[in-house]
Amino acid sequence: MHQCVFLDRDGVLNKELGYQITDIEDFELMDGLSESISALNEEGFLLIIITNQSGIAKGSYDEQFVEACYERIQAACNGQIDAMYFAPGHESVSKSLMRKPDSLMFEKAIAKFNIDPEKSWMIGDKERDLIPAKKLGIKTVLVGGVNSGFADFEVSDLAEAKNTIINKEIH
Repeated sequence: MHQCVFLDRDGVLNKELGYQITDIEDFELMDGLSESISALNEEGFLLIIITNQSGIAKGSYDEQFVEACYERIQAACNGQIDAMYFAPGHESVSKSLMRKPDSLMFEKAIAKFNIDPEKSWMIGDKERDLIPAKKLGIKTVLVGGVNSGFADFEVSDLAEAKNTIINKEIH
């Protein structure tokens, strides 16, 4: 079985700008993204993005925009991200078990990639990112958020999350 780091997208891999991004020119990657992803990859982790993308259901953007953002992340990370799962729905339009805090995106990735949840991590910036991970026995790191009962660790950014994961796996 494989170990994995699941990654939320907005607020973890790219900057949260306070409004829904609909133009690729506004899609700004976090500082240190490439170095953090490379270090986790070198430690043998699969790297899978798990992201809610309600803008699709709301009509703000389409799946091609989400794919363009993913391509930008992949380009910055030398193609080291193994997969991306996204939930296009929103509760104002339609209910879905894909959407976090439900766990279907995680469950699909675990099944497809033969992932061991107990050797895996979730990095997110909101409690809804961590809730499904905790349900499945995945360790959690909250980036830049407020105190959360769902976070095993709370850190300021992706680089610190990477250090926490690597240091905890070694010891």
